[in-house]
Amino acid sequence: MSRPAHILLVDDEIAIQRAMSPLLRSRGYGVTVACTGREALDTFERERPDLVILDLGLPDMDGGAVCRRVRERADTPILVLSVRGTEKDKVAALDCGADDYVTKPFGPEELMARVRAALRRSSSREAMPRGRLTRGDLTIDFDRRRVHRGEDEIRLTPREFELLTLLLTHAGRVLTHRFILKAIWGAHTTQPEHLRVLMGQLRKKVEPDPANPRYLLTEPWVGYRFADEAD
Repeated sequence: MSRPAHILLVDDEIAIQRAMSPLLRSRGYGVTVACTGREALDTFERERPDLVILDLGLPDMDGGAVCRRVRERADTPILVLSVRGTEKDKVAALDCGADDYVTKPFGPEELMARVRAALRRSSSREAMPRGRLTRGDLTIDFDRRRVHRGEDEIRLTPREFELLTLLLTHAGRVLTHRFILKAIWGAHTTQPEHLRVLMGQLRKKVEPDPANPRYLLTEPWVGYRFADEAD
């Protein structure tokens, strides 16, 4: 980015604000702090930050609702912070449109690595394929970031679209779990449940029969591939 990235930090805990704001600013980022969900949404509309760091436990609304509202408006990456560390909580946050999930307490360097990865992924979206591509009854419009199955539009989250694009651009080739995790979440991520959840979400939207996928195929113990013409 030509200018310093601007981050919206949404957390009502004073201790977190006092710890994270100076840390982020010391690494060259601009920071705006919001303490409530409503304040976060108003600030997002006004400032359009490059990244949202969002706590789920807000005083006026659940952070998941904030996540969904932000995702309806923009592709801005969302990094969720939460004391809720179960797989169910992580799945719920990813379903709401979050890009990554960090459980409190966390180390500052882990957090900064995830911030850098989220911003890198956001800037790299400009390098995505252009034009339109048709596979079977699926049509992918990369310029408008839209997907249709037949006449029906399929609404994908930015992360779902990113995974579909990655598999499509390597159609017929098996992509390992590790390769996909690194491409989608960055080098710091080693949590395969993120990928499993995302693939499940994508199949529910793209596949006519998600239990018997036609396009998004699993290679057991290895990874996934997008079916080529011979399948």
